[in-house]
Amino acid sequence: MAILSLLSSSSRTRLSGLREPLRQAGLSALLTRGAPPPLHPHAPTTEFSSPGGHRPPPLDWASVGSRTISSHVGTSLTQYGSRNHALTLHKRFYQTLRPQHPYCGPRASIATSEAHHSVNDPSEVQRRAFGSAAKSIQRNPAYSVLNSDDVSYFKSILGDNGVIQDKDRVAVANVDWMGKYKGASQLLLLPKSTNEVSKVLAYCDSRRLAVVPQGGNTGLVGGSVPVHDEVIVNLGGMDKIISFDNVNGILTCEAGCVLENLSTFVENEGFIMPLDLGAKGSCQIGGNISTNAGGLRFIRYGSLHGNVLGLEVVLANGTVLDMLTTLRKDNTGYDLKHLFVGSEGSLGIVTKVSILTPAKLPSTNVAFLSCNDYMSCQKLLLAARRGLGEIISAFEFMDRQCIDLAMAHLEGVHNPLPLSPYKFYVLIETTGSDESYDKAKLEAFLLRSMEDGLVADGVIAQDISQASNFWRIREGISEASVKVGAVYKYDLSIPVEKLYDIVEEMRSRLGDMAEVLGYGHLGDGNLHLNILSSKYSDNILAQIEPFVYEWTAGHRGSISAEHGLGQMKAEKIHYSKSPEAVQLMASIKKLVDPNSILNPYKVLPQSAL
Repeated sequence: MAILSLLSSSSRTRLSGLREPLRQAGLSALLTRGAPPPLHPHAPTTEFSSPGGHRPPPLDWASVGSRTISSHVGTSLTQYGSRNHALTLHKRFYQTLRPQHPYCGPRASIATSEAHHSVNDPSEVQRRAFGSAAKSIQRNPAYSVLNSDDVSYFKSILGDNGVIQDKDRVAVANVDWMGKYKGASQLLLLPKSTNEVSKVLAYCDSRRLAVVPQGGNTGLVGGSVPVHDEVIVNLGGMDKIISFDNVNGILTCEAGCVLENLSTFVENEGFIMPLDLGAKGSCQIGGNISTNAGGLRFIRYGSLHGNVLGLEVVLANGTVLDMLTTLRKDNTGYDLKHLFVGSEGSLGIVTKVSILTPAKLPSTNVAFLSCNDYMSCQKLLLAARRGLGEIISAFEFMDRQCIDLAMAHLEGVHNPLPLSPYKFYVLIETTGSDESYDKAKLEAFLLRSMEDGLVADGVIAQDISQASNFWRIREGISEASVKVGAVYKYDLSIPVEKLYDIVEEMRSRLGDMAEVLGYGHLGDGNLHLNILSSKYSDNILAQIEPFVYEWTAGHRGSISAEHGLGQMKAEKIHYSKSPEAVQLMASIKKLVDPNSILNPYKVLPQSAL
């Protein structure tokens, strides 16, 4: 369906009377409480958020304790009680825009049996490899081995319910959600206060017991699970909202708050969280900050370095570093909080956060477009920056292979452009404060883009269902990819003009050995390169690595745009950072964690430490 037909004056007249009732009905449906949401058994990536998108499962809190979140200051309500995350709709509403022809085609098929693999089955983990093979990392003999006296001490601090030794329950925390990384920890600790975290770390430092800080365990690089027998310290019990400044939009909360719950809370106050991820139903704000998570809203609101105002952090020796300011300006000395944003728990454990939340705007539009080539996508991005300016809130791109994959493996999605087999697709979202102004601005931009040949075809969502379908396609790509078999995932920052070149070069290298997909946040220069095959193969991996890192470094890109380094890329940091920079990072690590107990074997190469 061409945009020109959608933007006809007759269409505008015909739907004008329906806009407000549908808008109110859609908003009311999204904010309705009480009905239990459906459960989703499969875990997608942490990359993005979606209206109605699916998320990775949290820990088995039915077994290891309740996760709570305060619905208002001073009160907590138990929220999570099952292994599978209870899916809730993303609180986003869309204007009623244009009438569209009904979507065509059959419902997409559901995953094959391979999607139901168990992370507790080692053979399955080997068969379902998701990225670069983890090298065998030798345990550092300087670390102590856990004994019964250690357990007794932890129980004296946390109580019996805060010290988990049951093998089945600890096993859940030992494995990442993809089943790629599996540790051998014998102990899971569940502190409920900063003081408890401080006592735990002080003791571990004195005994030289290695520790892994853990949030929602939704990462992609093995940063939140043990490598060997490290003690797991999960912050899920620290989930209180401390305060909210509803004049300035400043939220202060504990690190274990689930991102989606925070989003619901601030939206009820007329604000939104500055980040939005597909894993928002499971990921925790402390983990988001520790990995400097990016996501959908990056193009509009920037990184967490710009939105986090203050932190409380517990250092390895138990010292509580109070930087929990809510000031927008504080130019007194070094801004130490930035050391901990993106440090992946290797310098300290974040326990409290103050974060700036933008005002919630009432007008949102979503367009799904097709382009003939990647050059058109680039030009469309530039045109969007100039033509949409302050209202653009997302600019995502996908190649044709991504659309085919989503249609084949995602249940219930529909191709918005079923008769348009173009090479590239772009999703644009705008958010503003004036419905008629924003709508007119988007329509004018799309008309110009079609006239200039940048857009071949496209549709604008006319209601929440269609907008959700657009986002489901984009954000379901990673979920669909794991249903094929083995997937090798790479998260790269590359100059926009060169961003798709690596996809084409990888296709040339691999030929018929694997299928190569390219998609991501084009507005941020962030490519998600996924390489799919029926099963893991050393031959395929040898064609991918180190070529993908060498190519990225040769184009002055980053080997990790938003996922972090973790176990997967710790030894590959030199592709993006100079030896001098790595050595300075190692010096900082040795200064604040001289016994190197915090998240060992990750972020930095062992040779530097």
